[in-house]
Amino acid sequence: MLENERAKIVINHLFNSTTKPIPPVRRDIQIIPVKEDGRDLLLFYDPMKISEPGFALDGSVEPLLSLIDGHKSLTQLASYFGKDVSGDQLLEFVQMLDQRKLLESPNFKAASARVEEQFENSGTRQPALSDSSYPSEPDRLLEFMNNIMNGSNGLEMDASKSKALYAPHIDLRVGSEQYAEAFSLLRGLKPKRVVILATSHYSGYYPELYNGYPFIGSQKDFILPGRTIKTDQKAVQTIAADGEKAGFTLKDRAHRIEHSIETHLLFASHIWKHDFEIVPVLIAGIDDLFYIKEGDLGNKIENFASRLQQIDTDDTFYLISGDLSHVGRKFGDTVPAAAMRSDVETFDREFITAAESGNHDVMLRRMAENYDPYRICGFPPLFTFIKSFPGIAGKQINYHWWDEQERESAVSFGSILY
Repeated sequence: MLENERAKIVINHLFNSTTKPIPPVRRDIQIIPVKEDGRDLLLFYDPMKISEPGFALDGSVEPLLSLIDGHKSLTQLASYFGKDVSGDQLLEFVQMLDQRKLLESPNFKAASARVEEQFENSGTRQPALSDSSYPSEPDRLLEFMNNIMNGSNGLEMDASKSKALYAPHIDLRVGSEQYAEAFSLLRGLKPKRVVILATSHYSGYYPELYNGYPFIGSQKDFILPGRTIKTDQKAVQTIAADGEKAGFTLKDRAHRIEHSIETHLLFASHIWKHDFEIVPVLIAGIDDLFYIKEGDLGNKIENFASRLQQIDTDDTFYLISGDLSHVGRKFGDTVPAAAMRSDVETFDREFITAAESGNHDVMLRRMAENYDPYRICGFPPLFTFIKSFPGIAGKQINYHWWDEQERESAVSFGSILY
């Protein structure tokens, strides 16, 4: 097919009407004000990784963007600008946004479907964070990880009989010291199977897939720079047997851009050079437990816990990936995080104490009192693990408060060795 014919097909998919409502700017797109060479710019960040990264517009277009709300037509839009901006210029601007898949348009939906279908048909899960959070070249990654691990304080804890590690999945640049403290304790272990129970941040984007399925597995092998981590197919299938009863699905779209498993795999791959297989499971929100402890969700958690017990062996280790509280204006609070710090840290301490003792009832009761007031994203995977292994107990390794002062927000995180 000739290039100009391809271009015509693309253009035909773009918005091209003066009277129909212009598709709104995608709600999931983050528009971030930045400065570059003295210019005020708006950087478009797509968490779903459908649009091309690194795109920015001059800050002066912000009023125009605010008018593209899904209700106004080009004709109505033109009325706001009079003779200063022509209808053709507005159409060109809208089509540029549409071409870059920044609008809730048929062009974006078609592109999204192609990306998701390609992922689902693949036997591997490619890295989502390479070249953004860590280097994509194996040699540079090794140096990067060595620098992180060499920053460990060398905690003196006996991990020879440990069964699990609860550790953060915060940005590597923020939590490098805490990562190193936690994962350095595991160097002497050689598990054959590693079950990763991790927070799912993106399953809410796919309600049609995950309604009633809080546990999201994958059969894909996970790719890291210089290494492929195999998935334990037999163990995954054991969990998937009668998956509806256990709220477990292998429809794994939520894994495509998720960082919570990938971050833990970086450290597992770095400290464990022997061959091991993984059982990757994302866990969506389990807030319904705050209202009804028993019931459909409670039964599914019980059944999933039973499945985990079925695959458990002496050489199975568990990585539980989650952070603690998310507070401040960025997360919807009306006051800065600094003003909340004392109360949040008290809550975190009580949560960690309950988690250390393996008391899932106290954990749930504390979380339910005010319906997860501080947004502890590590609650679903950690609660699930403790529910699966009654009587297990752990010891806190660290705790940290990251204050993002410029955004008046904060995230707390810590680690527990079981």
